[in-house]
Amino acid sequence: MIAGKIIAGLIGLSAAGPIGVLIGVYVGHQFDKGLGGLRPMSARQQAETREAFFETVFSLLGHLAKADGRVSEAEISHAEALMGKMGLSGEHRKKAIALFKAGSQSGFSIDAIMDKFMAVCGRQNNLKRSLLNYLIALAIADGELHQSEQDVLRKVAARLGFSGALFDQLIAMIMAQSQFRQSGAGSGGSREPTSAGKLKAAYVALGVKESYSDTQIKRAYRKLISENHPDKLIGQGMPEDMVKLATERTQEIQVAYELVVASRK
Repeated sequence: MIAGKIIAGLIGLSAAGPIGVLIGVYVGHQFDKGLGGLRPMSARQQAETREAFFETVFSLLGHLAKADGRVSEAEISHAEALMGKMGLSGEHRKKAIALFKAGSQSGFSIDAIMDKFMAVCGRQNNLKRSLLNYLIALAIADGELHQSEQDVLRKVAARLGFSGALFDQLIAMIMAQSQFRQSGAGSGGSREPTSAGKLKAAYVALGVKESYSDTQIKRAYRKLISENHPDKLIGQGMPEDMVKLATERTQEIQVAYELVVASRK
């Protein structure tokens, strides 16, 4: 795409001569880059993205399970429950199990799998965040986050471009969101008796503070819903049988938000 460079270069030439051309071409390049990112993916690109996301998730889940030195029966059960919740097809389930086992092997390389993921999915910010969300959710499924698991997750987060502070916030948010899993979606969740601890968790789940204005909280809520919206994730290349978890997360976020809104009326 070069239209932006040509137009901006001509404008720069007429406004400031040769130096204006250089400035205009640079600005036009950034514009073209932005348009390139907005173009819908081709069928081939979507297939490659689905493959890379699926392979990365289950390989890293296996590596996480082995992070403390051994794969426990509980961790295997958690992984199987995750596959069941996704509703994986028979073929996908077999592949997921094979990837999980490969990730748990001693010779598995995080760098190699992350290089491949970033090469294919590196421009899809929602997919990068979803990958980390899935991994964190499995790691805390047993109620605690072991240091060895946190070390693996922190390395993955760094490769995805997340700062240490954002990584810590994501862990806190996902742990808080999980408290609303059984509350149910819709307005029913906000009518339940609310403790101070539950309300505090709702703010953490949204990544906001109690001192934030209603507008700031609504903006944060809409951003989270957008990041986890199933249609958007499918459009960016997430496998369709992995979108159920994103749908569940939007329900948790919805319940947390309704609780916050009800408490502020």
